[in-house]
Amino acid sequence: MIEKENSYQSHRLENGFQIVFKQDQCAVTYCGIAINTGSRDELEHEQGMAHFIEHMLFKGTEKRRSAHIINRLENVGGELNAFTSKEETVVYAAVLNEYSERAIELIADITLNSTFPQKEIDKEVVIILDEIQSYNDSPSELIYDDFEELIFDGHQLAHNILGRADVLENLTTAKASDFVKRQYQPNQMVLFVYGNLDFAQVKRWAQKYLSTCSSSTQEPLARTALTPYTPQHKTVDKKTHQIHFMLGNRAYNMYHPNRMGLYLLNNILGGPGMNSLLNLSLREKHGLVYNVESSFQPFTDTGMWTVYFGCDPDNAERCQELVYAELRKLREQPISEVALKKYKLQLMGQMAISSENKESLALSIGKSFLRYGKVDELQHIRQRIEAITASQLQQIACEVFDTKQCSTLIYK
Repeated sequence: MIEKENSYQSHRLENGFQIVFKQDQCAVTYCGIAINTGSRDELEHEQGMAHFIEHMLFKGTEKRRSAHIINRLENVGGELNAFTSKEETVVYAAVLNEYSERAIELIADITLNSTFPQKEIDKEVVIILDEIQSYNDSPSELIYDDFEELIFDGHQLAHNILGRADVLENLTTAKASDFVKRQYQPNQMVLFVYGNLDFAQVKRWAQKYLSTCSSSTQEPLARTALTPYTPQHKTVDKKTHQIHFMLGNRAYNMYHPNRMGLYLLNNILGGPGMNSLLNLSLREKHGLVYNVESSFQPFTDTGMWTVYFGCDPDNAERCQELVYAELRKLREQPISEVALKKYKLQLMGQMAISSENKESLALSIGKSFLRYGKVDELQHIRQRIEAITASQLQQIACEVFDTKQCSTLIYK
């Protein structure tokens, strides 16, 4: 089955593996495999396994040792990398066009044929435990994980991606292999390629290196439905110099019709621009914080919206009052048409600039095709943004920014 939509082309192999390709006149090819599995797909005794597997993919396959994997692309100036999220694992590379087949073959090999030697597992556990300790020393990062435990209390989405030390210390080759056999199914993976290549050639490489992957008799875990949400409020004595404050709520999933509206509204409230409402209030006007931000993270069946700031303990109460005031304004006062037009232009400009980062664009292509079976062109996204009204944003603010339904977490 071959399909072409706008400048993207796609193909599905007989085993269910999908390929998505975008042509670009550049000297570098960006490619990778996006896998529909992350930390929420772990059993209780597997916490940290998805992230650990990502590390172990570089440690040896049936025909390569770790040194061969490292040098295969670096010897020709290429880069090989990977990351794990709550719902995805992505392995990707960037190489000169003439080494595109080499990159695709290597990514296919480490994704499908890793052997997880116990000796390498034991070494990597020490490294990841050190990563966990490093993360624990950064309260401005750790608070996001702890807040997810409040929002998704008792659910797999609450699990820390890095995992637990007691689980990691007992990992074996067999446990790693069982996880991959269960979760790394061909119909749950997408090969994405972005570069100055011929799509017919890309399909031939995909057929050569990916078609041998067969589905396991063991089905991937069905994702557990979320438990009902009850707002929670927690203060933790971390003995930090600053107060770290986070407020948030469950929000729309990645298929919800209001998702794009919340992206826009969140950008207005506390996005990366220096003119966000929270930055103008807490930092520029009152000089109370160095960093204040809001974020919206959609998942396949839910989402999370948060506000974070760090401040001097003497200013904590005032900062909270200012955050609540901005949220109240968005719930009670519709944004003017003049301001809304400005905010839309800002978001569309940010997205256009981001799309010029070719590696980021390649990754977004892979994730989009994994989740939606298609890739939206920038002009289609702009059309949806332009269609958003002030009344829709006010409705979204009333639903998501309702502070009575928000949880709070404070480090002091």
